[in-house]
Amino acid sequence: MAEHPLLLSIVVPTLNEEANVALLLGDLERLATPHQVIVADGGSTDLTVDVVRAAGAELVMSGRGRGIQLRTGAAAARAPLLLFIHADTRLDAAALAVLEEVAVARPPCAMAFRLRIDADGLSYRLIEWGTNLRSRLLTLPYGDQGLVVRREDYVRAGGYLPLPLMEDVALVRALRRITHVHLLDAAIEVSARRWQADGPLRRMLKNWVPAARRMLLQQLPIDGGDS
Repeated sequence: MAEHPLLLSIVVPTLNEEANVALLLGDLERLATPHQVIVADGGSTDLTVDVVRAAGAELVMSGRGRGIQLRTGAAAARAPLLLFIHADTRLDAAALAVLEEVAVARPPCAMAFRLRIDADGLSYRLIEWGTNLRSRLLTLPYGDQGLVVRREDYVRAGGYLPLPLMEDVALVRALRRITHVHLLDAAIEVSARRWQADGPLRRMLKNWVPAARRMLLQQLPIDGGDS
């Protein structure tokens, strides 16, 4: 019996993520759509590589840095639709169902999930609300919301750049020049560890300020005359 053609390639960057990536790969095992899972590792020194191999995912070794790792993983993708997702993310049944629908329909737009943080507390609910509002109004989702994009659009947009920061914003801005960016109804759950390490408010500012500065600079006119 012939195998069904791949509909979806899932790219996960890792660096010392043995516990988190094991949970994510377990979630992805429940995905019914024909797919491949590619883990782009940036030189883990824990058991991440062993976990990935034991789960049967495809492992590619990469230079360190999320932009470089995502770009390396994308180069190994064979399906017409790509999902880029962080290792500390979980997909519940609702998110998997939406992903399966998108993989079959392959709509002509880029898509991101709504954000849900794996922690209790009003501050986290406010961060979720603000993130989802920004994503919907500004069509500017971040990488921790996942990014679903047709491979041809990813290539046309230039792919992920090897940037030390904000590689996700750079790609989304490039995608907006060639297609729409849509916020899906389903949410994916992200570990609260970054917010817990920095404090919710400080982390939110660290996420928002660089993107706002970049957006402002790109809107300013360039003065070619003498000062």
